[in-house]
Amino acid sequence: MTERDARKEFLRRAKDIDPTVRVGKDGLGEGIYNEITQQLKKRRLIKIKVLNNSEDDVRDVADSIVASTESVAVDVRGGVIVLTDKRSWDSLCQKKF
Repeated sequence: MTERDARKEFLRRAKDIDPTVRVGKDGLGEGIYNEITQQLKKRRLIKIKVLNNSEDDVRDVADSIVASTESVAVDVRGGVIVLTDKRSWDSLCQKKF
């Protein structure tokens, strides 16, 4: 499966998921990173909502989260980031049909 197909599959799965982490005016802190890491271990696919009162750009927030949590940003659209863990991403990309 190509990365494009894997991205489509994760977006299909994320369609029914609600954002579980919200980034507001306080920005990203150690607690946010820990929460994201715990949720990725538990769920493997999560959504993060960057609120309008946040001073950071959504793409910058996504890049920071990916670097700190060793995850993969599947999609960044509007104020929503879809993340998956690296293991799930690699597994789906290597799957052959």
